[in-house]
Amino acid sequence: MPQTTDRPTRRAGGALVPVLAFAGIVVAVMQTLLVPVIKDLPQLLGTEPSNATWVLTSTLLSGAVATPIMGRLGDLYGKRRMLILSLAVMVAGALVSALTSQLLVMIVGRTLQGFAMGAIPLGIGLMRDMLPREKLGSAMALMSSSIGVGGGLALPAAALVAQHTDWHALFYGAAGLGVLAIVLTLLVVPESPARAEGSFDLLGALGLSAGLVLFLLPITKGSDWGWSSGTTLGLFGAALAVLLLWGVYELRTAAPLVDLRTTARREVLLTNLASIMVGVSFYVVSLVLPQLLQLPTATGYGLGQSMVVAGLCVAPLGLTMMFTAPVYARLSARYGPRTTLIIGLLVIAVGYAGGLGLMHAAWQTIITSVVLGAGIGLAYSSLPALIVGAVPASETGAANGLNTLMRSIGTSVSSAVIGMVLANTAQPVGGGLAIPTMHGFRVSFLIATAAVLVGLVLAFFLPRTPRPEQHTQLRASSEEDANLEHARAVLRGFTGRVLDAGGAPVARAKVTLIDRRGRQAGTTLSGPDGGYALAVPSGGAYVLAARAAGHGPLASSATHTGDERAVELDLALPGETVSA
Repeated sequence: MPQTTDRPTRRAGGALVPVLAFAGIVVAVMQTLLVPVIKDLPQLLGTEPSNATWVLTSTLLSGAVATPIMGRLGDLYGKRRMLILSLAVMVAGALVSALTSQLLVMIVGRTLQGFAMGAIPLGIGLMRDMLPREKLGSAMALMSSSIGVGGGLALPAAALVAQHTDWHALFYGAAGLGVLAIVLTLLVVPESPARAEGSFDLLGALGLSAGLVLFLLPITKGSDWGWSSGTTLGLFGAALAVLLLWGVYELRTAAPLVDLRTTARREVLLTNLASIMVGVSFYVVSLVLPQLLQLPTATGYGLGQSMVVAGLCVAPLGLTMMFTAPVYARLSARYGPRTTLIIGLLVIAVGYAGGLGLMHAAWQTIITSVVLGAGIGLAYSSLPALIVGAVPASETGAANGLNTLMRSIGTSVSSAVIGMVLANTAQPVGGGLAIPTMHGFRVSFLIATAAVLVGLVLAFFLPRTPRPEQHTQLRASSEEDANLEHARAVLRGFTGRVLDAGGAPVARAKVTLIDRRGRQAGTTLSGPDGGYALAVPSGGAYVLAARAAGHGPLASSATHTGDERAVELDLALPGETVSA
């Protein structure tokens, strides 16, 4: 959907993008913080391997819930404010985890840490509100890929800490990074003036949380309970019922947590479904390669590396994602984000297919990490651009929150499913300890490959966008004229002509839409025939202000009911003003 809202109303400093990207990296650290010690978690926490997986899954699950919630709260009450709140909750959760070795308390702390995932859509929304259009694409790519960058860089750092000191020190370090991110945000990032109307959907947030928990719990515990057991099937049925009721409620409420009508648009729906597949593919490599690298060579397939070496071998995953952000910007500018997403998914597929035969030496895992990092970086960078281009600016925070939710669901399902696969294919060794097998690793890679192929099919069905040179041929005399033609296709809004005192059309008059709170909600230039069109984010009272060289300014009050129609309103400018 074309954007008719104005570009940023506040100037952002040059440090805005690095600070927001750093916040994203800190958030990603939470996801992979315990990966270096994942094989030791059952002993460290005194529990079963299937229970220990919840230390990872709980963080991903709370992140999945937090992303649309924090995105909506950011749209309503301020994105910077909610970003700081997300990071503060993360710091509290890290301190809780640092002070315990009890499973349930650890899960509580890890759940609080997962709320920081809301920082990703909030950061993208702040960039959308603050940055000029020419810088937005590469900035969003960097913010989106920061999930992988932070995850990849955290592996060797966390391994170094865990190998040489008590593993609880990981959480103290994470808390310190969170505090640093909060301080930098307070110093550098201004608050966005953009606000959405409506209220927070508490019942919708609770329903989504309940539905996701009911869905992921049997995935994690199904192998212990039995996949055909009444408990497993009952929880799946309950998840389906809760999510269906939640969907019906969201469609009927005036201010939903997730606008399912927007989500149902072809480009938004397919992008979100593809995001789930990208999330699955990202987390599989983070779970499999560190364990393969650390298993002893006596197993016949383990590579016998230390925690630190294993982390260094997987670190190129994050580094490559970081370096693909500028590559994405160039590819997307020339071919569009749809094509870039397809290229990224193809590269991921090649990485996993090739990785099936590259599991016999540490250097082979580095190759796999590099290829997968390049593909995941391109795919992750494409997703927010596809979403931002398909929704009104007033819905950017919530829409990106939903998209990050889809990725989080992918990583959550990936964590649960791969944990189940590795546990079920593990072989017992001395002392009753069970270790993953090469068969389990290969099955995990095949699952990731299948997810990527599904994502490819979805990406091919995304609507094609004209290439830049095609845009040039289709343009009118200026970019503003093209924006006008786009705006005229919008049904819900104001349309009409700008006229002079004698009734003649006024070309290139600036028409600004101001909402009832005095905020600028859109702007455009009139066409050669004086025509203009502006979309409204919602119903209510507005002011249309028009001005043009040689004419006096005009401010006209108008009301829109919010339904899918255009209100006709001609704007007659006064004659030329004369200075005394």
